[in-house]
Amino acid sequence: MKQEVNIMEDGFQGHMAPTVVSMLKIKNECIRVVLAETLCTFIMMVFGLGCVAQVVTGNGFFGDYLSMNLGFGLSVAMGVHIGGKVSGAHMNAAVSFTMCVFGRLRWKMLPLYVFAQFLGSFLAAGTIFSLYYDAIHHYCGGNFTVSGPKATAGIFATYPAPYISIYTGFFDQVVGTAMLLLCLMALADQRNQPVVAGGEPVGVGLVVLLIGVSMGSNSGYAINPTRDLGPRVFTLMAGWGMEVFRAGNGWWWVPLVAPFIGGVTGASIYKAFVELHHPDLKSTQTQSTRDPECVPLEKCKNGSTEISV
Repeated sequence: MKQEVNIMEDGFQGHMAPTVVSMLKIKNECIRVVLAETLCTFIMMVFGLGCVAQVVTGNGFFGDYLSMNLGFGLSVAMGVHIGGKVSGAHMNAAVSFTMCVFGRLRWKMLPLYVFAQFLGSFLAAGTIFSLYYDAIHHYCGGNFTVSGPKATAGIFATYPAPYISIYTGFFDQVVGTAMLLLCLMALADQRNQPVVAGGEPVGVGLVVLLIGVSMGSNSGYAINPTRDLGPRVFTLMAGWGMEVFRAGNGWWWVPLVAPFIGGVTGASIYKAFVELHHPDLKSTQTQSTRDPECVPLEKCKNGSTEISV
């Protein structure tokens, strides 16, 4: 009897005593979102910037333009895997802003998302700088420049091609981000042709890859304010100086402002051309009972269609 009492007391105490896991577990939604968004942005940027650093410092022996695009596409996919079910893995202030405009994210959450994305990008730039410091130093001889034959600032932030004007570059960023949000809206539209459950990371990664290989040569397809600003601030502090904000006729504000306009534009175009015109659910159900071509697949047997009259 005494042994049974001791077992009961031990079980009760074991149940009541908080474990390390329960003590560390965070239940606050805002904190969980910030942690997840910071981590998935960090992962995306570490892999993406790492691909660029490898190509630049390797003089083309360790990759080329296509490998950078593939790297960023895959890095976005990994980021969505990491934070998709917690924060939505926006990893892009233009995406978060657009979601707020269309009522898919509360406005009070926007500053948290922007902070997390900036922090993740900044930390990723610091990580790649530390990892590739020797390679960068060897490549440029310790002379950190923004432009010229041995420029290395482009490893971290985006800069326009010499032949691109500010106006063309602004339009480039608007169109690129518009295409991104238009496609993201389509991938998430459950009444159209959404990606299969669990396939979201691959779908989003392919969209980024497609934008890179089709619109990346003008200015590096930042299409993301926090992705560009975080590493740019880091390079300012790490030795490249104020030139990172002066280069390209003061280019820095273009990837900071244009993606917000492009994101809302692209999402609006999709809604205006497709989403707003979906038939009512009631009319769709009525049509499916009358139109043999709309009969669900499970009612088709042996090549013949069974229709209840």
